Amino acid sequence: MLAQRTDLPQPERGTLSFENTEIAFKHASNNDLKRAYWLFTAINNNLLVKIGPGITNFAINIGLPIKGIIKATIFKQFCGGETIADCDATIKNLHSGGVGTILDYSVEGEEDEKVFDYTRDEIIRTIERATGDPAIPVTVFKVTGVGRFGLLEKLDAGTSLSAIEEDEWEKIQNRVLAICQKAHQAGVPVMIDAEESWIQKTLDKLAINMMRRFNGSKAIVYNTYQIYRHDKLASLKLDFDIARTEEFLLGAKIVRGAYMEKERKRAQEMGYPSPIQPDKASSDRDYNEALRFCVEHLDRIAIVAGTHNEQSCRLLVDLLNKYNTPHNHPHVYFSQLLGMSDNLSFNLADAGYNVVKYVPYGPVKAVLPYLFRRAQENTAIAGQMSRELGLIIKEKKRRRI
Repeated sequence: MLAQRTDLPQPERGTLSFENTEIAFKHASNNDLKRAYWLFTAINNNLLVKIGPGITNFAINIGLPIKGIIKATIFKQFCGGETIADCDATIKNLHSGGVGTILDYSVEGEEDEKVFDYTRDEIIRTIERATGDPAIPVTVFKVTGVGRFGLLEKLDAGTSLSAIEEDEWEKIQNRVLAICQKAHQAGVPVMIDAEESWIQKTLDKLAINMMRRFNGSKAIVYNTYQIYRHDKLASLKLDFDIARTEEFLLGAKIVRGAYMEKERKRAQEMGYPSPIQPDKASSDRDYNEALRFCVEHLDRIAIVAGTHNEQSCRLLVDLLNKYNTPHNHPHVYFSQLLGMSDNLSFNLADAGYNVVKYVPYGPVKAVLPYLFRRAQENTAIAGQMSRELGLIIKEKKRRRI
């Protein structure tokens, strides 16, 4: 069960505003605001985003001193630091505004067993850091951080494994078990991130098995449902039936998704039906229906609503009010990414809702794929950059800077 916050008063209904930039940026210094303004202006330049990754990787590989520039700009905006200790200032800053932290070790794309063991240990260190600290109410990991993608792909496809691969698969399961066991012992919830559709069945099975083991009376393990897939609302409901029948709590992080272009391209190249919704309206419809379903079953479901969509945030607020559910109900969290949508995160927290932000961390070079995805996703969302920039400009004018 996510830690319940009791330090914030329950406000009168109807007082929540996502336009209040004073609350949204209260945690940000004038220099922070100026940096965000110039950074989002640059990200809004599609050409810069398209050529930036190639140029940056080339510069780093040949030894040009570009790391300092990255660290002072895009890294500082979207990441907490290179180590857990580096994130302390960000954790404290977010908590001062009532927003919790999700420490997200964002190293990815590795293939080595020693690296997988290190990543397992690092995720366990995030759980240890979160233990007893209300500023870090939940943790997260990716299965591909502790296991080889290609092996997970073979499992999803139903391909027979060699003896060596069977042993490799056993090690992956043991790493996932060690993380979830630590989370259970510490009483710190852990979310298993969703990934590409061609490995997701295996991840779903792992997540349900961990829930069976650790979600008896509290939601410790959460699976992630990418609702931009047309089949995931049905998966959510099916998993709820399993949880209800077998009498464990379903932990569900509800997101729209992060691999849309890759999914569509692969489906087209390999000649199978795309798993992605036909349009945004369909994703929005299913996402909002997932919120309704979860709130109607809060006795058996704990949710983290990962969204930068104002309408979905407003809907969840309205649903909680409709069912007279306390703003800080321990089974409901809103979630956004560090450096984005502060108007949602801090205004929701100010109104007494449980809110957490993903705080990625790791060596600058290793976190670059995450940072480039953030930039590319932002430019892909119609109106997102203009919305972010508009709010920053509004606050700059209010401060007269």
